[in-house]
Amino acid sequence: MARKRLSAVFISFFLVGLTVQATAEEVDMQLVLAIDVSSSVNYDEYNLQMRGFAAAFRDDLVIEAITAGPRGRISIAATHWAGLREQQTILDWQVIASGDDARAYADQLDRVPRSFPYGGTAIAGALDHAFSLFAGDRNLSARRVIDISGDGVVSIGRAPEVARDRIVAAGVIINGLPILNDEPELETYYRDRVIGGIGAFTEKAEGYEDFSRAIAEKLAREIRGTWQGV
Repeated sequence: MARKRLSAVFISFFLVGLTVQATAEEVDMQLVLAIDVSSSVNYDEYNLQMRGFAAAFRDDLVIEAITAGPRGRISIAATHWAGLREQQTILDWQVIASGDDARAYADQLDRVPRSFPYGGTAIAGALDHAFSLFAGDRNLSARRVIDISGDGVVSIGRAPEVARDRIVAAGVIINGLPILNDEPELETYYRDRVIGGIGAFTEKAEGYEDFSRAIAEKLAREIRGTWQGV
């Protein structure tokens, strides 16, 4: 009886393994959106930011970039981040392979509540958390990208360079969307201390009112994989 039970357990694990392999997909990229919800982001600005992300996935520019890839699909996850130990996955990995998928993802973004009401700006923690999510995606790609947006420099925790360099060494690209709401030199800070990897770039938003335009253009550019160098 014991031998039969062991055989049954082995067969169960084998079948589970086959199911996981069968559901895995090759995608054009794996993308993590890391969204700033620290204290410097008030609730009106939070709403502008999340509506901007949602609008981007309804934008023909982004949908065309997704569907025009060699495989015509991407895998994506999204997080909120603020201070130390304040990182929260808001949407786990899912595949977007059509305009309908993209618009459904936009609807999900519209319904996400704010994860943290306040907190410092811990960019290193945000990057570490975003990087950790790749291990949980069963899809496969030759390109892994973290898209981090924020409106301030580090106010708590480690400097971002060490986290950035470790993540880039693992083959992940970090792109940045600095929101120049309060800090006009933030794009320079992101270029020097946050982004990294082959073709890494920043796309600035002049303020939260400009965020919707900036994130749509940035997403389309990084999904296509085109770049001008850094």
